[in-house]
Amino acid sequence: MLENILKITLVLFMVGNLLDLGLRLDLKVALRGFRDFRFMGLTTLWGFILCPALGYLLAKVIPLEPPVAMGLILITLGPGGPMLPLMVDRAHGDLNYTATFTLFTTLGTVIFLPIMVPLLVEGLTVTTAMVAKPMLMFILLPMVIGVVMKLRRASFAAAIQPFVNKATKIDTLAMLLLVFGVYGKGMLGTVGTFAAGAQFLFLLIVTAGSYLLSFGMPERQKSVLSIGVCCRQIGPALAPLYIAPGVDPLAIVTTGALGTITPIIAMLIAARIYAKRAGKTDAGDQAATPSST
Repeated sequence: MLENILKITLVLFMVGNLLDLGLRLDLKVALRGFRDFRFMGLTTLWGFILCPALGYLLAKVIPLEPPVAMGLILITLGPGGPMLPLMVDRAHGDLNYTATFTLFTTLGTVIFLPIMVPLLVEGLTVTTAMVAKPMLMFILLPMVIGVVMKLRRASFAAAIQPFVNKATKIDTLAMLLLVFGVYGKGMLGTVGTFAAGAQFLFLLIVTAGSYLLSFGMPERQKSVLSIGVCCRQIGPALAPLYIAPGVDPLAIVTTGALGTITPIIAMLIAARIYAKRAGKTDAGDQAATPSST
């Protein structure tokens, strides 16, 4: 019974977060960033090419149990998550580019994840069509509804958005509690499996690499890209595990529980570092600007 309730909270988690995103998203601001070819190119490279490639490589190199490797690869397939705006704000990053990153990676995940799961994730009996259905219903459709509502009924969207946001946060807390309640013993079983270590190594490489190699980008855009690839979409990553038959619970623990905790820790560390660098950049800009007399 608890596992069935957990599945319901997962659906509400995906629908609520994407509806909330659509209700808050300034489509004009988000689309404006699509004209920045450097930012969009690096987002595509890191989000949908290098992250999955690195996750697949780590799953082969590190001696991981098959369910742990499955969870690691799944979390690499969806960049950008509901906590991204909060973390970018803590990092003093560019919130306009955060909207661009979120819109692009959400649309990209809906297309990319169903194609790549059957190709990369061994031991998961699913097809592209099977994975695409929840992506379209629970990811794309709620976001589109929210965006249309904000464009056509802005006052109504503004009125209901706080309630959607609060309800989604409550559901997220309930989902995490259920994950620990249902799979708590399984989490203890991850000790000694390199599950957490493999995820932290993946996040360290992509977070630091995307920041250090984003040549020519302003500081506040670099932090958006870096935190964006560190932030993972756990709802879409979990969806294939619930529609496939005979999935080992350890894969759900690795994806849902560890896949939530490890990015949060990594993002908090990165946001603190980037906030200090943004402050130094601002101080340097002020010093370089001649004072008026």
